[in-house]
Amino acid sequence: MKDYSPRPDLLAGRVILVTGASSGLGRAASLAFARHGATVALLARDEARLEAVYDEILAAGGPEPAMFPYDLAAADDRSLEALAGTIAQHLKRLDGLLHSAHQFYSLTPLELQTLEQWQTLMRVNLIAPFALTRACLPLLKQAPDASVMFTGETHGHQPSAYWGGYAVAKSGLETLTRIWAAELGADENLRINTLIPGQVATTLRARTHPGLAPGTLPSVDDLMPWYLYLMGEDSRTLRGQIIECQS
Repeated sequence: MKDYSPRPDLLAGRVILVTGASSGLGRAASLAFARHGATVALLARDEARLEAVYDEILAAGGPEPAMFPYDLAAADDRSLEALAGTIAQHLKRLDGLLHSAHQFYSLTPLELQTLEQWQTLMRVNLIAPFALTRACLPLLKQAPDASVMFTGETHGHQPSAYWGGYAVAKSGLETLTRIWAAELGADENLRINTLIPGQVATTLRARTHPGLAPGTLPSVDDLMPWYLYLMGEDSRTLRGQIIECQS
């Protein structure tokens, strides 16, 4: 899939919600989806950074996006259902959902990690993605071809010391993916998969691996063929899969 060449109108007419859209892989994916014709609903905590991505999409000639400043750490069913209702009212449809938002503290032994940290890690990295997907499910099921993408993590897929609650939450996304795919079945127009980006030049990777020179890692743009493939119709038979970009 790294050599996948999407056609320019791959996502034309589609509406795609991206969490964590203000930076890193979420920002890169939002720009890539818009370049290929999608109307992108941008969701993140920082409104100013969301506005910057909004402006970038317009400057590049993409469809006018929508902005949703929203803190997933404070998510509840009512506000998520209101969010889904707003998308339905103003954008009329939802064809894709990329979960790229994440919460990370630091690499520390389990004995130094707190209950409060774990509650936030689980809430942002696992519980909110579940709850947001559930709230958006009626809209997604109405689409002729819809894709939900969770963002996994190498150390959740293959557990390592010091990754603690972050890895546990990310590993939970893999189980969630498989359960939901099994419940949806092969006849649904909706598919759910988890993509594990691996080592890529992001601010998170700089924090966890400060000794790695950014120039030695793939850039966020290098991974966009994977994101476009999984979001577009060419991957419609791929269901309940855990996919490593750099395996």
